[in-house]
Amino acid sequence: MIKQAYLFSILTLFTGVLLAESNHLILATTTSTKSSGLMEQLIPAFEKDSGYTVKLYTVGTGKALRMGRKGEVDALLVHAPEAEQKLVVDGYGIHREAVMKNDFIIIGPKHDPANISGMTDVVQALVKIKNSKSIFLSRGDDSGTHIKELAIWSASNTEPYGDWYYELGATMGKSLIEANKKSAYLLIDRGTWLAKRSNVSLVKLVEGDLLLENPYSVMCVNPVKHKHANIKAAKVFTSWVTGEKGKKIINELRVDGEQLFTTAP
Repeated sequence: MIKQAYLFSILTLFTGVLLAESNHLILATTTSTKSSGLMEQLIPAFEKDSGYTVKLYTVGTGKALRMGRKGEVDALLVHAPEAEQKLVVDGYGIHREAVMKNDFIIIGPKHDPANISGMTDVVQALVKIKNSKSIFLSRGDDSGTHIKELAIWSASNTEPYGDWYYELGATMGKSLIEANKKSAYLLIDRGTWLAKRSNVSLVKLVEGDLLLENPYSVMCVNPVKHKHANIKAAKVFTSWVTGEKGKKIINELRVDGEQLFTTAP
């Protein structure tokens, strides 16, 4: 009888753990969604509406995608389209849907030593920064921002190197602080810029190029690859963030009257 009671209590405890875990969503997202203030609005609202508790990892998009590939999370909210598509093609990501977009800009010191202010050709702007050997800070962290920066350098048919180019391996927020200290140029997403610009003396210099578009997508981790992935919770989050309530929060997020993100149709 004692043995049976012991087994029953262990089974009850194990079942309780599984039930508790089923009420949790593990989500990996890029640091720009946090530094812009978006996650502070989205997560509490989702938890209230859905009944799920969210464990949030804010990392560079490259790391977030690796976490999805390893089955360390249930869902991803990221911004590196080609890398996202690779995850889907490889069978680790499913139900990928567009969520929102904003764009990247180049900011820098007011005295603008590379003379790029007002340019709309981002490739030529980076070339001018390199030719003038003006200080440029790269996140250098395999984030969506870093991936975009490398793509622009590639489009310029040149490689950044020299004592004017710094790779930080840091988040967007920390990169902004460091760029401000060094009076350096920096590629930054508009959401983070609008949320943090009052803390720095840098100014917006380059915007408007189609190369600077910055789309975000959500996807679920495939339970066929990782049986422990909470596909139910991931699907609920995907539907919610692309649905009416999620879109309303995203579209209403503003700083000084300026909209940080625009939702996908």
